[in-house]
Amino acid sequence: MKLIIAIIQPYKLEEVKEELYRAGINLLTVSEVLGHGRQKGVAEVYRGSKETGNLLRKIRLEIAVNDDFVEPTIKAIEKGAKTGETGDGKIFVLDLKECIRIRTKERGSVAIG
Repeated sequence: MKLIIAIIQPYKLEEVKEELYRAGINLLTVSEVLGHGRQKGVAEVYRGSKETGNLLRKIRLEIAVNDDFVEPTIKAIEKGAKTGETGDGKIFVLDLKECIRIRTKERGSVAIG
């Protein structure tokens, strides 16, 4: 089991979700976050307004998957999020020690779904 965390541009969220759904990945958590990478302070346009400063709006996706779905998930995120410009984001893959479905108390890969 793995936990995949991706940081992407806000305007790419719908494209990433579509790619994930096409790959059969339906379980995800989405958070709005602030941060910056190498583009520190570079202005970007978000919902029609130009923003500058050290912290830029980003989207954080958290997706728990069984091992068979790691590569399809990564490829879907890459395909949906890529613009070829600085600031496209990052993908982190972490080992997931345990997963527990609260309703049924199922554990492990069965709990992920």
